[in-house]
Amino acid sequence: MESIHDVIELEKACFAYHWTEEQFRLGLERNAFHIFGVREEGRLVGYLAFSMIVDEMEILNLAVHPDFRRRGLARRLLAAVMDVCREKGMQSGFLDVKESNAPAISLYEDFGFQRNGRRKRYYPDTKEDALLYRYDFSGE
Repeated sequence: MESIHDVIELEKACFAYHWTEEQFRLGLERNAFHIFGVREEGRLVGYLAFSMIVDEMEILNLAVHPDFRRRGLARRLLAAVMDVCREKGMQSGFLDVKESNAPAISLYEDFGFQRNGRRKRYYPDTKEDALLYRYDFSGE
């Protein structure tokens, strides 16, 4: 990822509750997760952060700047991550999403993620429930 600062700025534009620069820096330095980004006219307009541990992938954050939504950027990012996961031999994928985030839920379900649980009052900013999703790479 070219610039943690760009990621932080995008986070602030997309989320009321967002990761800190230190969280991003430490995670990247320790190879705890990876980030794919999309730039338009030199500006970071979307990114997806994900981890891969042994044979499991977890989507940590997916953000697209409000001015660039509904253009397929999230779909492109997710498709690229899913391709990498297949190449690396991942068996399962996981994520959580706010129950009110209908566009994200639709995207994940379009990709074949299956809802498999709920965490009550999970998100600190809204106290919303998190819907848990799983993807089975081995079933492809």
